[in-house]
Amino acid sequence: MSRDTAGSLVGAETTGLDSYNAAALASANTVIAQYSTSFGLAARLLAPARRDEVRSIYALVRIADEIVDGAASGAGIDLAGQRELLDDLEHETERAMARGFSTNLVVHAFAVTARRVGIDPALTRPFFSSMRRDLDPAPFTEAGVAEYIYGSAEVVGLMCLRSFLRESPRTPQERAVLEHGARSLGAAFQKVNFLRDLAADRDALGRNYFPGIDLTRLTESQKNLLLDDMDADLDAAARVLPLLPPGSRRAVTAAHRLFARLSAKLRETPAQSLMSTRVRVPDPEKLMIALSSSLGPQAWRR
Repeated sequence: MSRDTAGSLVGAETTGLDSYNAAALASANTVIAQYSTSFGLAARLLAPARRDEVRSIYALVRIADEIVDGAASGAGIDLAGQRELLDDLEHETERAMARGFSTNLVVHAFAVTARRVGIDPALTRPFFSSMRRDLDPAPFTEAGVAEYIYGSAEVVGLMCLRSFLRESPRTPQERAVLEHGARSLGAAFQKVNFLRDLAADRDALGRNYFPGIDLTRLTESQKNLLLDDMDADLDAAARVLPLLPPGSRRAVTAAHRLFARLSAKLRETPAQSLMSTRVRVPDPEKLMIALSSSLGPQAWRR
């Protein structure tokens, strides 16, 4: 084989992989666009490289969520089949992270990001474990909920932080502070969603993420105690927002402010109404939150 021929083959292989990577990223973007306007709005405030990486993370999260929360069941797949699908997705994710390729485009996009930013099975395994827990009908304990929140939300925050810090090295002490903030923000997001989705989780999925509370008799004092805990997580996350790199600070600030607003609206909503009403922030208000986050002095602080 001549040098020119070998060179052209290498070039073709590189171009082929680049095209495949682009197709995988487009697939991840399609998933995000279909399922989450709030996330999509905040993600637009990320620096381009960070935006692609975070979208690929959340696309995999969304696919796993659809296995346990609706689409798979809608296709007539029972719990045993859903567990099998989730196991298959986890195994394919770990294989792709190890070898850098998957025939599943969403998994491939995630694996490219994982290899680039340093996401490993120490973060993905707790995530899949929590998704698997959603297929277990046993009631949650307080310890079980804490473990579930770590795997379903806090590790996702840690994955995103790996992306945010890839080009912004920090000392171990600084990284520890940022990791605590990422976990706090992820926990707040998940807890707020638990409270927003009371009816759907209980009636459609048979779940109660608030052990010890009879959701049919939720009182104002119980609701406010839950929100106090969520607001404490939001406060802990807010303290580290100025420490984030500029390329991610505006987006995370917008997401934080959106969920702080959701928390406030949940306080304004009567406890018993939460069993029939899913609280949301209107789209125009979401846009104003995004704009204020992108233009505010804290968002631009370097």
